[in-house]
Amino acid sequence: MGFRKLLASLGAGGASVETELAQADAVPGGVVQGEVRIQGGAVGQRIEGLAVGLRARVEADRTDAEGNTTEYHQDIEFHRQQLGGAFELSAGAVHVVPFTLEVPWETPVTTFLGRHLTGMSLGVTTELAIDRAVDAGDLDPLSVHPLPAQQALLDAFGRLGFGFRSADLEKGVIVDTRQRLPFYQEIEFRVPDQYRGLSQVELSFVADAAGMDVVLEMDKKPGLFSVGSDMYRSFTMDHHSYEQTDWAGFLHQWLAEVGGKRNWF
Repeated sequence: MGFRKLLASLGAGGASVETELAQADAVPGGVVQGEVRIQGGAVGQRIEGLAVGLRARVEADRTDAEGNTTEYHQDIEFHRQQLGGAFELSAGAVHVVPFTLEVPWETPVTTFLGRHLTGMSLGVTTELAIDRAVDAGDLDPLSVHPLPAQQALLDAFGRLGFGFRSADLEKGVIVDTRQRLPFYQEIEFRVPDQYRGLSQVELSFVADAAGMDVVLEMDKKPGLFSVGSDMYRSFTMDHHSYEQTDWAGFLHQWLAEVGGKRNWF
């Protein structure tokens, strides 16, 4: 991959920065490798700090003085790594900094079966601090592929006839999960005819190194994330023993139970 300009020149004749990712693909719990190249300008400058991080576009709610709530998008940096300390950059000099950036286990999935999930905006950012000013770069898109356990559950939905509709990131917390990030992902599926009466199903993953919480929700209504609802189910998956379960059968049984209670199917 060729170098992409991420940061504009900082001041007339100032330094500029380019970042290259070795590969624009990753998985939760993995790493992203690359290098940052700082090109000196017409005069020497002191580089006060350099950092790379992960940033995502998240939906949030805003409530005005009258109590009306509206949605808006917010860019949230959910992981950051400093690359060394301050140093002097001579005029015209090139300073190259390699990096290995950890990808948090909770990082949302952005790619499935080679297809970008509509609604996902996530990538690597670079930030350069120089002359008491900070310049944050554009988003360098990162394709985050599912973990094997996540892939197994997504495949199960596909075998039952569910089709991907959209995905988004919601600011907030899903109760009774191992969530640490300030947002969570919702993957929404189109419902096949065999589950008539069901308008939608949404899926959320909350993973860490020990395993993964899975949250399923049907016919989502505001504030429905509450334990005990038969429209809501959460369970855990192990990163290794997930293959021992027929996930398509598991999902069908739950949908049939709930649908039967409500005379949907």
